[in-house]
Amino acid sequence: MTALRLADAGEAADLAAFLARLIHYDRRAAVRLQAEPGAAAPESGGVLAVFGRPASFEVLAIRTARLAASPVPHGATGAPETVAALDATVSAGMLADALDTATGGGERTTGELTVPVPEPVTGPPWAGVLPPRGGWRRVEGFPGADEVRAAVAAAVREFRTRIEALPEDGRTRTEFDRIGGEIWSRTLGDTRLPLRAVHAAQSLGFLRPAQARVPATGVRPSGAAATGASASGAATIGASTIGASTTGVPANGVSAADGPGTARHGHGTATALAPEPAVPERLALFAAGSWLRLSTPYGSVAVRRTDLPGLSGLSVTPR
Repeated sequence: MTALRLADAGEAADLAAFLARLIHYDRRAAVRLQAEPGAAAPESGGVLAVFGRPASFEVLAIRTARLAASPVPHGATGAPETVAALDATVSAGMLADALDTATGGGERTTGELTVPVPEPVTGPPWAGVLPPRGGWRRVEGFPGADEVRAAVAAAVREFRTRIEALPEDGRTRTEFDRIGGEIWSRTLGDTRLPLRAVHAAQSLGFLRPAQARVPATGVRPSGAAATGASASGAATIGASTIGASTTGVPANGVSAADGPGTARHGHGTATALAPEPAVPERLALFAAGSWLRLSTPYGSVAVRRTDLPGLSGLSVTPR
């Protein structure tokens, strides 16, 4: 069995909370894992990047976790073979279950942690085209966190107002999708970033206030641990930062009232979540060819602008 050795159990809980969000939108969600040895982060032994595509948002969400510098010795009795390099697409639910088992249902929040990697699955189309690893440049003039959150709130209010103004026989899924598509395809201020990317970041917990506390009770699919918090800095793969692994993403669901693309998928089980430490609010927008990436202290959201020429992502066969 192949396994990854994470540098901190708290980050495992953070990652599980992120997976819970993806599963909330799609119980059959898949994620692509990319792990590289310590060239990217020598002090931690490397970095694991987890890519997911929350249903209905048309964006890629990215979270990272540090790998331990000292993997379990190959062939050790009763120990899985840990790897420093990995590229595979797996079931988000099965990975969440593996994290839950490894952390003892969220009881472990410190120390290194060995997590078995689920068997690869046939990846969805998006898993074959990821954002480029290099060539990112910072886009100046990106709004602050409060302004970004205000833009999302205003868009959600507009969506609610417009659907409430529809006649009873006009409140169809087609009309909801049309209104939502119009609103979320707009760009944020003077940037080229579609509002749907910011909305996705908000729904995934990436835009929560820096000193906010996770609600005492959250909702998560069974098997996804969501207790504990860590505060590591941004991790890197290759030459560019593609995500951040900091404190846990709240795993409670987002109601349909939050706007288009946030419908509930089934029920979860309640679990207590630990309070978060304060994390500086650092939002930044980066561009590489036709890709834009919103970076936050809690993770990143990337979107490919099909109306722009430029670099494609990493083309590999999904697996």
